[in-house]
Amino acid sequence: MRSSFLFTSESVSEGHPDKVADQISDTVVDLFLAKDPQARVACETLVTTQRVILAGEVRGLGMIDTEGNWAPGALEEIEAAVRATVKKIGYEQDGFHWETLDFANHLHPQSAHIAQGVDESGNKDEGAGDQGIMFGYATDETPDLMPATLYYSHKILERMAADRHSGAAPFLEPDAKSQVTLRYENEVPVEATALVVSTQHAPGYYFHDNEGDPALYAQLRDYVVGVFHEILPEGFITDNTVIHVNPTGRFEIGGPDGDAGVTGRKIIVDTYGGASPHGGGAFSGKDPTKVDRSAAYITRYLAKNIVAAGLARRCTIQLSYAIGVAEPLSVYVDLHGTGTVDEAKLEAALPALVRLTPKGIREHLGLNKAIYQPSAAYGHFGRKPEGDFFSWEKTDLGEKLKSALT
Repeated sequence: MRSSFLFTSESVSEGHPDKVADQISDTVVDLFLAKDPQARVACETLVTTQRVILAGEVRGLGMIDTEGNWAPGALEEIEAAVRATVKKIGYEQDGFHWETLDFANHLHPQSAHIAQGVDESGNKDEGAGDQGIMFGYATDETPDLMPATLYYSHKILERMAADRHSGAAPFLEPDAKSQVTLRYENEVPVEATALVVSTQHAPGYYFHDNEGDPALYAQLRDYVVGVFHEILPEGFITDNTVIHVNPTGRFEIGGPDGDAGVTGRKIIVDTYGGASPHGGGAFSGKDPTKVDRSAAYITRYLAKNIVAAGLARRCTIQLSYAIGVAEPLSVYVDLHGTGTVDEAKLEAALPALVRLTPKGIREHLGLNKAIYQPSAAYGHFGRKPEGDFFSWEKTDLGEKLKSALT
């Protein structure tokens, strides 16, 4: 890896149309798991002007019976949960309003052909819900062991959303994007060379091509620049830092009214901001039997514990699976030349510390719970573990790792 370079990551807010879709899909996952920890959910969401559409396959006691019939009140419960999620995000606009939007539910029972391959039965262990490859990553660039460019991109938008919800920044609307470019010296981030925020705003808060109100735009811009200075480390923003705030000008029409949103289109925002490989599978809308989600969580957990234990400064882990097969087909560890231990020894040790079958992962991390909706905005990784939430961010494996390698 080059020691000196520029690197960029982006984030999107909870009000970005694709993130609205992700949060709705994970709301459905949580609703099913709250009633049945063994529920199966593959929920896709489409949001557009005044419309939310659900589609996918589901199974779960309390919501849908073994004959494929919806339980009394289940459909109404799903719709109410979806509208509550949109309301929580803050959409009360003419083009997208939680109370008046059109809602369509096309969820249906899970395919019996898929179920027979992945369900546990007799002497057969539960198999993976699909084939695929999953990656986990950790780096010592930030306290949460995340790439700095993504870490700060998330934090900028989280702060803006908090100010919008509290009323401290009443000119902000829910849809927003951020982008952070950092200069690295000796593989350490030292300076922000470019910072970008595009945010939906209240009427009039723009000035472009001599249109709009320069005073209102200055208020918006000064606020965003203030957030930059608050979030980034002291000294990162210099006279050479290029700053763009709403560079296209007016951004009053946004969210699903401005652009359709679909579940699973922000997989790099959800993970490591491009600093790590990605297997291609999205997370939101999937119950934890799907290894797209659970194996990505366990690889992050393992990589983070390796870095937290001081065994490396950077770590990438890959797992691969075949549909219907329990054990992973391969385990790969790359310490990027920063490790103090042999990578092959880690590859042999990890499956002995954590059973890497779908069921083993779920049991180790406690994933069969209604814990997913909070993960659907501002990244699935680099979050603070609290109670049952974000268990894959815990660093409780360090001593066992060290013992296994001695």
